Amino acid sequence: MARASRRNPRPGAAFTFIEAICRPLLVVLVKRDWRGMQNVPREGGVIVVANHYSFFDPISLGHFLVKAKRTPRFLAKAGVFKAPMLGRLFRSAGQIPVYRESRDAALAFKDALAAVERGETIIVYPEGTMTKDPGLWPMAGKTGAARIAMRTGAPVLPIAQWGAQEVFASYSKKPDFLPRKTLKVTAGEPIDLRARYGPEMTSEALRAATEHLMDVITGMLAEIRGEQPPAVRFDPEAAAPQQAPVPAQPEPVQAEQAHAEPAQPEPVQPEPVQAESAHAEPAPPGPAQPAATEPGAQA
Repeated sequence: MARASRRNPRPGAAFTFIEAICRPLLVVLVKRDWRGMQNVPREGGVIVVANHYSFFDPISLGHFLVKAKRTPRFLAKAGVFKAPMLGRLFRSAGQIPVYRESRDAALAFKDALAAVERGETIIVYPEGTMTKDPGLWPMAGKTGAARIAMRTGAPVLPIAQWGAQEVFASYSKKPDFLPRKTLKVTAGEPIDLRARYGPEMTSEALRAATEHLMDVITGMLAEIRGEQPPAVRFDPEAAAPQQAPVPAQPEPVQAEQAHAEPAQPEPVQPEPVQAESAHAEPAPPGPAQPAATEPGAQA
């Protein structure tokens, strides 16, 4: 299995352009509470995993990593790259589109592997999308980050972040910068998943590794928020609507003789359809209330 390079490549012109625009705006518009920056590896490939709860948190996370001298490469939904100008800029800046349910679905994984092996920094949101948990806690994670880490042997850097929902409420595209909000980002200690779970990428090992990552992120977020997370992590797949059973169709009855009238089949009553779960289609969560309170870089 490949081992990540020790190099830390310099950012390209497109990324430098984006950073030059965003950094001054962030310094002026928001306050920062950054912790654990000493835990960010200074060289070599690294997989950053973080919670995702606002359209704005990738910007906050990217700013944190740039300050730590790492150039982030986000694994983002392919739809983000469809905008003509913005998509071209993101591609030029080295961001990685994630194609779902298509023949190109494996390309993001290959691109992420290659980036880590070149010594780069990739950001994966293990939840795969912005959280749908009502309290904005991390949801159940997918195994992509664990696969990359166990294939390359690169460390995983867990990051928890909070505060971006006050700038952009979850699933809202309308910003609220005033008064200035505080964005909190905390990096934990790097985790060697290969040393912990072995090099064999069995489904059990990948699932256990992913659960461990989500536990670490959730624990760090609980410290930032000063609250206790839910006892059971929200799982959007378990909460998805169940498909209604298809009513049984009567089988054709063969006539006993050529001139015999075919027997009439008894009508088959359709099976009763179970009511959908109350949590079948969770509504996008609103901003967390002060007492309680997608994207702290997929592929």
